[in-house]
Amino acid sequence: MVRRFSREEVLERLHKTISEGKPILGAGCSAGIIAKCAELAGADLIIVYSTGLSRLMGLPTVIFGDSNALTVKMAKPILNIVKNTPVIAGVDLADPTRDMERFLKKLMHMGFSGIINFPTFALYDRNEYYRRSRDDVGIGFNREVENFRLAHEMGFFTMAYVRLPEDTIEMVKAGADVIVAHAGRTMGGLVGGKRGFGNIRTLEQAAEHVQRIIEAAKSVKPDIIALAHGGPIATPEDTQYIYDHTDAVGFVGASSIERIPIEKAVIETVKEFKNKRIKSL
Repeated sequence: MVRRFSREEVLERLHKTISEGKPILGAGCSAGIIAKCAELAGADLIIVYSTGLSRLMGLPTVIFGDSNALTVKMAKPILNIVKNTPVIAGVDLADPTRDMERFLKKLMHMGFSGIINFPTFALYDRNEYYRRSRDDVGIGFNREVENFRLAHEMGFFTMAYVRLPEDTIEMVKAGADVIVAHAGRTMGGLVGGKRGFGNIRTLEQAAEHVQRIIEAAKSVKPDIIALAHGGPIATPEDTQYIYDHTDAVGFVGASSIERIPIEKAVIETVKEFKNKRIKSL
């Protein structure tokens, strides 16, 4: 069974990775076989997202139904197979249908070492109607921040997806150990996005976006661990560009770990099988 790590233990491991000049990798894993392989390959964090179900179904990344219930269901085989890597739960912290303290205690009991705010209202602009209408009744980003702070106070290692500098500052003040600068739906592969947030299409644009988020985070907490995710940052080569042009020290991949590599591997393997010749009859 998975080992549960304290916040201090997770941070110690991550800082050790950074001190060795290696990037931190958070690997989105939605099946036991993916988590098993990611751990064997050295992933620093295994992250369970409800949206992983859509990727396993061959669909674009999308949320199905009760996100928190789905995360719990998907996590069981992953928590069973991972041995010595912190497992992080993607949590809808604005979920109005649950007592969030009780739910977070359940996740802790299951063996999760940390949480990341996903799904999140941080992916919406502040003036978008959906986000404003939820905030107006107290079940939007404001509730998300409140419950993120609760998770921090309970001792969880905390990761925050952010796309706006002002949201970044709020999440850091709420106790984020790591911020993940989100550049939009991952591009590439069979069902990838066509652009990231704000029409981010190039690595140069993504790097500028990521650095703005990092600078906002460091204005509050200079030693914050900052990672990147999404948009045109899809391959190992793409991440090297980000490391060379920003202060990011790692990457969180979901489609980049459990969708695009599987698409490539299956297509190439099937082609290889089909390219063999049988005896002429």
